Amino acid sequence: AGMKFFLQYVGFFFALFSALFLIISTWTDCWMVNADDSLEVSTKCRGLWWECVTNVFDGIQTCDEYDSIYAEHSVKLVLTRAMMITADLLSGFGFLFLVLGLDCVKFLPNEPLIKLRICLVSGVMLLLAGLPGITGSVWYAVDVYVERSSLLFHNVFLGIQYKFGWSCWLGMAGSLGCFLSGSLLTCCTYLFRETSSGRFHSAYSSRKGYSSAATVVTNVHLPSSQTATSKMYAVDTRV
Repeated sequence: AGMKFFLQYVGFFFALFSALFLIISTWTDCWMVNADDSLEVSTKCRGLWWECVTNVFDGIQTCDEYDSIYAEHSVKLVLTRAMMITADLLSGFGFLFLVLGLDCVKFLPNEPLIKLRICLVSGVMLLLAGLPGITGSVWYAVDVYVERSSLLFHNVFLGIQYKFGWSCWLGMAGSLGCFLSGSLLTCCTYLFRETSSGRFHSAYSSRKGYSSAATVVTNVHLPSSQTATSKMYAVDTRV
């Protein structure tokens, strides 16, 4: 039981931080950051939804949102948005299911098998969340790196060159956390399924045995007059 609680809590904390990392990554603006030298007087960051410029001296930040979601955008931007939003939803629902499946939560306390199945569903959802998350963040980072390398290779200088920023790293970390928490939860479910099943059947058997014993004791303590009356009623009924 102690190991089961430990694995559940470890999976809980990994799922919590992974979901937060994915959500923060999706809705922050530093997927790409300028890779110029220290002579620059401003830091330029580009995200999935807007682009921000921060003055390095006074810290004033100005942001420009991209065009409408229905406007024409690059394939990299559109697909990364879709994959990160999918990862956010799956990790969020996976975390909520995990909360319901924890043994310390008073939800279906007399149904250990159902709670284990809830943990299994949570683990599967977290594993599925890690797939679009890692695909979107790694693909975005590789595309930025390839674009920068091609410009350097062809000696093309456009004034601003970008490298992937902390939002992209946060997306990768959240995705890996989803893989880890999902693996822990699924393994925990399979490891402790037999134990919970055995306890459930033993508890059911004990309740059934107690019910049978109570019935026998009740019949034993029935007065003889009631027993005789019952027999006579049965004979009359047959007639």
